[in-house]
Amino acid sequence: MKGSSRGNHIFSEENSIRGQKFDKLQNSPEHNESTFTISSPPDYGPDYLMGAEEAAPVSPLKKSPWSAHMNISDDKNNSNDSSETTNERFSPNVLMGSLVREEGHIYSLASSGDLLYTGSDSKNIRIWKRHHEYSGFKSNSGLVKAIIIAREKIFTGHQDGKIRVWKVSSKNASNHRRIGTLPTLKNYIKCSMKPSNYVEVKRNSKVLWIKHFDSISCLSLSEDQTLLYSASWDKTFKVWRVSDFKCLESITAHDDAVNALVVGFDGLVFTGSADGTVKIWRKELQGKGTKHFFSQTLLKQECAVTALAVNSNATIIYCGSSDGLVNFWEREKNLQHGGVLRGHKLAVLCLATAGCLVFSGSADMGICVWRRVDGDHICLSVLTGHTGPVKCLAVERDNENSRSGEQRWTVYSGSLDKSVKMWRVSEQAQPMVPNQKHQHYTSDGYCVPMLSSAPSFASRGGKMGSRRF
Repeated sequence: MKGSSRGNHIFSEENSIRGQKFDKLQNSPEHNESTFTISSPPDYGPDYLMGAEEAAPVSPLKKSPWSAHMNISDDKNNSNDSSETTNERFSPNVLMGSLVREEGHIYSLASSGDLLYTGSDSKNIRIWKRHHEYSGFKSNSGLVKAIIIAREKIFTGHQDGKIRVWKVSSKNASNHRRIGTLPTLKNYIKCSMKPSNYVEVKRNSKVLWIKHFDSISCLSLSEDQTLLYSASWDKTFKVWRVSDFKCLESITAHDDAVNALVVGFDGLVFTGSADGTVKIWRKELQGKGTKHFFSQTLLKQECAVTALAVNSNATIIYCGSSDGLVNFWEREKNLQHGGVLRGHKLAVLCLATAGCLVFSGSADMGICVWRRVDGDHICLSVLTGHTGPVKCLAVERDNENSRSGEQRWTVYSGSLDKSVKMWRVSEQAQPMVPNQKHQHYTSDGYCVPMLSSAPSFASRGGKMGSRRF
């Protein structure tokens, strides 16, 4: 793999901003330049490249794209400090590091333990392990819109409408080989023999029902990981059997692009579309297999639905929209509307949940961190630092660095600024201090301040230029 820094120490420290808390990291030209550009090779010392000859010149492009914004060892030492005040006893939410690789916009992320998978419009899928470039693989075509991990298999959804399947080598965990493309050639040929298997998608244009004819927007797995769901801009979602990659169903779900799909609870599947609706589909046993039936429309609005997520204990469904709002519904109340989170001025492009936290990434370049307490949601932080829309999120539990009585999470955010950022987030972090005019946002619509480093934007609009995300 060209340009790989595999095996090198690639999480370097930048002393100029070491130990700064998140609310002191300004979104300034100086900060952005140090994060996103390499003007000349910095002096990392002879031990920077492990195993490299000291006298050999090293191109800055071959050095690690990771940069650290906080001294992690100092952070661990400080975690032992005793304090009677809650503000000092629990960690603030901070930016820990940035990853920049000039391969294009970051469209997808997936994390599994200490591995992070990143997908971009370069068609490359890069794998990072403990902040080292560990491995990678490349598809033939189609930028990587979605990544999902099912045990030893990795499924990637692409702009060309195909789903590619990769498997980790049993001999070398860093090697991945492609073992299939959905639909498989065998199923495609078999299906093509019957004229009844063709569906009309445009005037005088027909395709096989097992094939997506537009971009894949997202992938999701059933709880037991036996079924793979793919949603597409072709207005459908499809159901695949993981064991043999056979397409079991194709459901024309919406009147416009399906932007989001998430497998929920009680055998329910939720889909969100550019047509402004969120629909619920019920999975039922039928003969030897399963079939999905329309259950109800959960939401109908003018602006596009752009993201969906179910919280970790499967009690709440969250929905992000192009108007910057996050609606939610509660399972315990028969999916009655629970409220609205008003943290963004532009479209919500991605959602993620972990513990009692909810993360919303937006076209306004910010990430809101919400904590659910007694049925209400309080905004703990607005993570700023990206210079483009935040397109995807991935969250991993940080057991190694969590303090006593505190749960920390590592949050990865991918952006159309071509970067991935890594944040440390604590469930017990104190909410941001309001500025002169603003209060906290809650489910009832009270507002929370953006940090001083957040950019200012025009008033929120009901629609964006494109309803597909």
